[in-house]
This record gives sequence, structure tokens and C-alpha cells, in this order.
Amino acid sequence: MGQDIVDKVRAAGVVGAGGAGFPTHVKLNASVDRVLGNGASCEPLLMSDPYLMESRTETVLRGLELVREATGADKGSLCLKGKHSKAVAAVREGSKAKGFDRLDVVDLADFYPAGDEQVLVYDVLHRVVPEGGIPLQVGAVVSNVESLLNIALAVDSGLPVTDRYLTVCGEVVNPCVVKSPIGARISDILRLAGGATVGDAVVLLGGPMMGKVATDLSSPVTKTVSGIIVLPADHNIITGKVTDPERIRRITKMVCCQCSRCTDMCPRNLLGHGLEPHKIMRSLASAGAASDAVLENALICSECGVCEKYACPMMISPREVNAQIKQELLSRGVRRQSTREDYRPSEFRDVRKVPTRRLMERLGIKQYDVHPPYVEGLVEVDEVVIPLAQHIGAPAEPRVKAGDRVRKGDLLGEIPENSLGARVHASIDGVVTGVDQAVHISRKGV
Repeated sequence: MGQDIVDKVRAAGVVGAGGAGFPTHVKLNASVDRVLGNGASCEPLLMSDPYLMESRTETVLRGLELVREATGADKGSLCLKGKHSKAVAAVREGSKAKGFDRLDVVDLADFYPAGDEQVLVYDVLHRVVPEGGIPLQVGAVVSNVESLLNIALAVDSGLPVTDRYLTVCGEVVNPCVVKSPIGARISDILRLAGGATVGDAVVLLGGPMMGKVATDLSSPVTKTVSGIIVLPADHNIITGKVTDPERIRRITKMVCCQCSRCTDMCPRNLLGHGLEPHKIMRSLASAGAASDAVLENALICSECGVCEKYACPMMISPREVNAQIKQELLSRGVRRQSTREDYRPSEFRDVRKVPTRRLMERLGIKQYDVHPPYVEGLVEVDEVVIPLAQHIGAPAEPRVKAGDRVRKGDLLGEIPENSLGARVHASIDGVVTGVDQAVHISRKGV
């Protein structure tokens, strides 16, 4: 039964919907004692996961049960923040149904980054995932709520991943949660929300902390895009994401006061990991002073942004510096191996968790926390651009060519042989108009 679940999930192209895009069939092909459904809605403002737990409760729970069966786990827990009271009530009631007797519901406090899978594993299971490791190493598998939905649809109905739920909010006329075909243009989704309410609008893909600025509004919705947030160009979130990387390093050299608050507040350090951002910052001011071991600690940074957006009194960016160092090290083939076997989380961890409300006030986005409604129905578009790489691993190999007619759900790209990857499928009926790094499909002429 477990292999059958894995095969169907693989065929459907399910990947981690929380942002990383790790192929789910690989994650399920393991043996653990506990599985966790991640409904923590880690980033502020993003509301699609609470919506799914509230409205697609049975399907989400069914997905978690299938993950439990595939991995042979004794128990599964759906984890979400207690502040989402309607979703909590729905999943508690739903978990009483027949077939879900090995599932329970865990209420989480409202802090950031509660949805980080390593943070979640410790808060629920009191197990520390090793530095640079994954939950599998401590007997757990973590799967995002939308991934659970897609798992259930793949196994029970044979449906591939063709759509994505996402939050549209910020400076838009009608904030909403929508269901979009994968490959729809960002601009199409913004029009559905009534467009921007400011003239100098900038679009953020993902959440305010870890999201990326969209440089092209014709870029597509992918399996891992969880939100579209519109903000004024001079908003502090936007300016922090568009600053030149070299300028950030120069400012850091001059301004860092070595207060160590970035380390004190770092979620990885609080779990007992060796990441000490202030020492990495010190290395920039004192060339050659930092050991390779200190710099390699940047590889275990999750880039959550607590250091730059909440902890640092000088308003510089240890996160960006860590990201640059990570890129340099990875390009040289450097990999971070765990340096210890015993991890001791900080005794101050609970009091140093960042309350989401305080974080939103600090970011200047509290006014956008409106819990937007769901817009019924699938977003209608005439054209889609479906990237062959929407996941960790090798891009899918195209199985269609220009001129081919396809229907929604048809296979467009296959996993390369002996590679980590995920399949991609058509999200609309239409004609293939081109194939490059993506498959272009148009309804016109059908």
C-alpha cells in the first residue's frame, strides 16, 4: 500500500507547497514514527492554508492519513495556530471521523517562524533536527497543508497538480484567497483582485519575510508561490529586498555594533545549532579573522529574516550576508556537515520567540492583516507558461512540442532518469505554442 501511495504521488507531480518545492514522493518513500501536517502559516498575511483546513478539512486530513500510511508512522498530527479558531474547530471535528483515529490536532502559539519545519518538529516532538539535516533524521516527516490536499487528490482521484491556492493582499482593491491555474501570469491574478491601489506598487511573491520581489508581472504562478503581496515601492520590506548586495556588505562592515542580538534571536541558534550570525558579521569587518567553520555556519541559516527585520538595532541584514556567503560556498562545492551529536536548545528559547503581531507592527503591515475571503471558482485565463523547473532537483524533460493539443492534467514534463525531480502537467486545455525552459499553452484556436 505504501509504495502505491508513493507511485501515485510521483505520477501527480506533488511537491512541497510551503516554498521549497521538494518532490513529495521522495519524502514519502521513508520509514518514520511520526508525521506532521504543517498548517502553521509561517509567514504573516498568508491565509490559504487556514482556508483549506477550514473548507477542505476531510481532504486535508485524508492526505495526512495517506502520509502516515506511506511512511508506516504510528501517529499523525495536524499542526496549526490556535488563533485560527474556525480552522481549529473544523479539523478537530473532522479528525473524529472514521479512518482518522491515528490523527490528532496540535494548537501552536502565534509566533514567527512557527512553520519552519525544524522549529515545528521541536515544538511538537521535542526533537532537534541536526544542523543541515532534515526531519527524517529524527524519525519525522513534515508536509504542508496544500501538499496534503494534493496527495489526497492524487491517490484517491488520480488528479495531478495543476492549480495553486494563494493569498492576494496588501495594496489591492479586493484582497482575496484564490485558486489559480499553475502558469497563470501574476498580472492576471492582480486584475482579479481589482489591481493595485497605489501608483508605485511593487509585487512580492511569497510572504513579507522570505518572499522575493517580482521583477516581471508576466512571470507565472508556480507550485510554490503561496502569496502575491502588493506594497508601495518605498515600503521598508521592499527597500530591504532591492538593496544592492555589495552595498549591504559595505554597510555591514561599517555599522555592525557586535551586540549579538542577531544570534540571541536566531531560531536556529535557539535550537542549539552552531549558527552565530554576529560572528559572521564580525568576519566582514576583520578580514581573515573568521575561521572556515564560522563562515560555513551560514549554510545552516534558514534565511527567515528575524535577524534583519526584528533583532538588529542597526537595521542591517545578517540574513542577506549569510545568503551571499551560502551562495559562494555552495558554488565551491562546500557542504555543511553536523559538528555535534548532542543539541541543547537555549533555556531562553520560549521568551525569545517572535510574536507575529509584534512582527507585523515592526514591518508596518498590520493594516493588511484582513483575513481575506475566498473567491469562488478557478481563475480563468487564456494562456499559461508552465516552468519545467518548479521544484528542487533537475528540471522536467518536455514530453510535448509546439502544435500539440493538450487537456488539463496531461503530462508536459517527465522526471529525468535517475534524477531528483517532479513531473509537470497542463493546467488548462489548449495548444502548445512553444517549449523552452517552460511549456507555453494557449486556449486560442482550440
